[in-house]
Amino acid sequence: MSMNLKPQDILVVLKLVAMGNRSWSYVQLANELSMSASEINAGVKRCLAANLLLLDFKEGKNPKPALKAVEEFLVHGLKYAFVPERGELTRGVPTGYAAEPLKGVILASDEPPPVWPYSEGEVRGFSFSPLYRSAPQAALADKRLYELLVLVDAIRGGKAREREIAVSELKKRLDGQW
Repeated sequence: MSMNLKPQDILVVLKLVAMGNRSWSYVQLANELSMSASEINAGVKRCLAANLLLLDFKEGKNPKPALKAVEEFLVHGLKYAFVPERGELTRGVPTGYAAEPLKGVILASDEPPPVWPYSEGEVRGFSFSPLYRSAPQAALADKRLYELLVLVDAIRGGKAREREIAVSELKKRLDGQW
């Protein structure tokens, strides 16, 4: 059976990482990620097939992120699987080096920052495609998810130093050091 991960699957996994050990429902995830419950269900199935999520049979609960596998994929595979598209100046939500947790660590240049195009965004910068179309909205509602998406974007499209710092920060978060 052939199976291809989709960008929204990674958004689902990152949301589950951000939630920690809290229990969740498909409807809750759908609402918080601005996706349909069937999209969440399909994404969870693909992530289970890719070993990014694991079932805990003794707990009988929903799948949980397989943190080492998630780390390996985000650090080594994501930038090849989901290459960001960059574009013109637009209004949006800062990402990469222009948002926390990287903002305070990496000195900004004089050029406009990378932003996810978003009509309600308050920063002007160069368009940087989000992992999935609902990512900006979901990130603004969940600080932990926003940080994970920022780090993932720095890995997807940052310069070498940004990627290096982002990998280090991502590993801390996957190890539970928030």
